[in-house]
This record gives sequence, structure tokens and C-alpha cells, in this order.
Amino acid sequence: MKPILQNRSYVADGALEGLRAPGRLAGRGPVSIIDIGSNSVRLVIYERLSRSPTMLFNEKVLAGLGKGLATTGRMQAPSVEQALAAIRRFKFLSDQARSSDLFILATAASRDAANGPEFLKAVQEICGAPVTLLSGADEARLSALGIVSGFHRATGVVGDLGGGSLELVSVVNGEIGQGRTFPLGGIRLEEAAEGNIRKAEKIVAEALAGAAEHAACDGRPFFAVGGTWRSFARLHMFETGYPLHVMHNYAIRADEALEFARILARRDPEAVDQIDVVSKARRGLLPFGALVLENVIRAIRPSQVIISALGVREGHLYETLSPEERQQDPLIEACAELAYLRSRSPQHVEELVPWVENAFRTLGIEETAEEARLRVAGCLVSDIGWRAHPDYRGEQSLSILANASFIGIDHPGRAYLALAIFYRHVGLVDEAVSPRIRELCSTRLKERARTLGAVLRVAYLVSASMPGVIPRTRLTMDGDQLVLEVPSDLADIVGERLLKRLTAAAKIGGGKEGAIRILG
Repeated sequence: MKPILQNRSYVADGALEGLRAPGRLAGRGPVSIIDIGSNSVRLVIYERLSRSPTMLFNEKVLAGLGKGLATTGRMQAPSVEQALAAIRRFKFLSDQARSSDLFILATAASRDAANGPEFLKAVQEICGAPVTLLSGADEARLSALGIVSGFHRATGVVGDLGGGSLELVSVVNGEIGQGRTFPLGGIRLEEAAEGNIRKAEKIVAEALAGAAEHAACDGRPFFAVGGTWRSFARLHMFETGYPLHVMHNYAIRADEALEFARILARRDPEAVDQIDVVSKARRGLLPFGALVLENVIRAIRPSQVIISALGVREGHLYETLSPEERQQDPLIEACAELAYLRSRSPQHVEELVPWVENAFRTLGIEETAEEARLRVAGCLVSDIGWRAHPDYRGEQSLSILANASFIGIDHPGRAYLALAIFYRHVGLVDEAVSPRIRELCSTRLKERARTLGAVLRVAYLVSASMPGVIPRTRLTMDGDQLVLEVPSDLADIVGERLLKRLTAAAKIGGGKEGAIRILG
């Protein structure tokens, strides 16, 4: 087959000879983590070390290193062999990705097993890199840092349920409190209870009897980390017909989560509706994970249960960042990266941020700090759909933003971004938008998404998506008119289409019509 790209005029010399690609960001990376847990062994390769890490590759093997540990005190030979075979493959893949760093983290099973040192020595020989054996306190700290990394100013209690242990730790505005480890991991609990859920109930209740003293929520959220709890949430998501299949920041009211956990803990998983959305390998531990969650909710009384896709691995990456990088907003960083990769002009979308802020003030739109943050993010991602056919730019932008691998944003915030950029392309019409997406937003947030869409529709007609134009113009109110002020050399910008969009934006702010004023 003849090469396809080599002779294309738009491909820079040497661009195809290595790993660098226009769709990849440069920086410190790729970075690999091999996470050796009691249930799974996983490799995640991240594009680079950053405040908003993006996965390049993700694979896990359910080796079950914690199986039999409660009764024999040792990791079983078949599990060890399967884990080491996976780690050999993972080391090869990490090298193949040209990772600049390989971090190896081991948790409860490796820590507690009599043959743990022997196993970790074999891992180190395979990888040629040191293994970090995490204590229970280390796991709690890194899980909490994963939450700090993935949620904007997180406050609540973090719970990380693995195969061997449960870690609980309090977080207040990103500051981490003391953590505590409980021997309630799914595999360990199932074996200690000999597969009997009633016996497991007693074990869990006794273990968590004093949990409230160390990790009371006091009406704050509970952040749930771990594969079993993600399976629980995925099942709940499909049972309720939830419109957005994004796990990170999926929130369930505490009373609803308690009732759903109570049902799952006492029912054969195969008899549960929608159980096919949970992998067969995870189903056996689901009742035990649900039982632990039920008792955690009863003990610490959270306002809601929020699912995190981030945990120990991301907490470790966050810990390696500089203090300045940790202070960055993960949502804004992710949107800036997407703007760089997909906008016609990254400089132009950055110019929109102060211009749109002034437009909101001019229209009298009040915003909370969180709403202002979402508005900035919306400006940055406002042009990511331009390569699509014009008839589908709104639809494609909505889909990308609603389902993007963003962190630091909740589901109503995702809906806000998706709706705002949909309106920017399609116009201020709701009929073409799925009502399920609109249901995720409050009336207030929907109205601000409409306002952002309306203002962006004006801006893009003025600038034609090119930099250097928008900063020379501004919006003002003159009575009931929304006036676009432009310098004389931009006088030819005047047109019927622009005036219609100005009028549409004016009406959102209580005005009646739009006008253009030529200055100088």
C-alpha cells in the first residue's frame, strides 16, 4: 500500500517519524501507572503529567490477588501467575508507548500476604523500577488526593473500596484529614463471611460501629471510589434511565442510594434488571459492595453519594505536580487543551472570555462564582465543532461536551456547556434538544446557557472566528437597545443577520432590539 500522508503539503517535515501528532499534546509524558490491587491489576498510560490528565491507554486484569488471603494468609499461585503475566504485558506496553515515567503502586493484598515481599520482588525484576507498597494510610491519602484532583473544591468524606480494604478520609475545601482503614474490601468480606450475606452484615456493622466519630459527613457528600461502587452506580444509572452515561460525578441522593444498596445486597445479582451492564467478573462482589455502602451511609449520614472515576492513581499523579500546577482549575485546563486541539483559533476563543463577561454584565445577568467558571469554560470550547457539517455542528458539539472526559465539573455543568454550544450553532430553540439533557439543568442554569449561546452567536458573526477583532468591539445597553460598538474600519460588518442576532441577545436581557454604533 502506498503511503497516504507523507506527501501531503500540510504535513510538516518529520511529523510522521515519531509519536508526535497534531492531536497529541506535548509535555512531560506519556506517564504510566501499574496499579496492583487485591482484585485487579491495571495499567493506565496518561498522555502527559498535567492538572487534567487524559488516558492514552487503559487495561485491567482481574487477577484476584486477594482471594484466599483471609484464610491462608497468602496470595494464591494461580492469581500470582496471572498478575505477573499481566505485569509483563503492561511493562511492554508502557515501553512501547515511550513512557517517560513508570510508577508501580501496590495495595492491600501485597501488603498483607506472607508471600507479598516475594511477589513484589518479582514485579520489580520484570519492570526494572521500584514498587511503592502503600500502607492503609497511604491509600486513604492518595484516594482523597484523587478526589481533590477531580472535583472543584471538594468537601465531604472519601471512601475507597478495594478488594482487600475500605479507606475513609475527610476532605474540606481540598484539605485532607486523617484517614482510617477497615478490613471490608469486597474479596476479604466475601471470604470472611463465607459468602453468606447475613454473616457479612454483622461483620460490616461491627467494623463500622465507630466510623462516624472519624468521618461523619454532617450533610456533606460521600465520594465513592472503586470498581465495585462504579458498577453499583452504573446499574443504578441504567435502572433509572439516566440520560448521561458518564460515571464521574454521577450523584445519587443518600436516601435513594441507601434503598438501592439495601436491595442489591440481598438479591441475587442475576435477578436484577439491567444486570448485563455490569461485567460478569464484577457481579459476585456487587452484593458485598452494596452492603458496605449501605452501612457507610447509615453510619456517616451523607447528603448524597457521588461517584468518582479518579482514585489512588490520579491522587499519585496529583501529588507529583508542582504547587502551582495543583492550584490550576482542572476544568479550565481541560477546556483550554480542547480549544488548542480543535478550535480554528485558540487565541480567538481566549479573547471571547473577557468580551462575553462584559456582555453578561451589560445584559444584567447575575452569576455565581461557579456559573462564571462555566461561562469561561464555554467560551474556550465554543468552536470545537467547526469541522462538522454545518447542519450537525450543534448536535456534535453537544455530544462531545456532554460526554467529554472532563473532571472538575458536575453533570448539570456538563449539560450547561453542551446546551450553550448547541445554541451557539443552532439558535435559541429547544425543540431540537433532547429533553433528557435539559432535565439535568435547573431553569436558572438553562437560561444562562441560552444567554451564552446568544452572545456567542453575535461574537462569531463579528469575528468570523479570527483573532484580533473581538477585543476592538464591545456591547453596551442604550435604553432598550443592545448596541454593538465597532471602530470605523469595521463598519462593513453591519448586516441584517448580525442585527437579528443582536436583537435575540437583547431580548434575553429584557431589551427590545439590537443596534450597531460606528465609532470614530
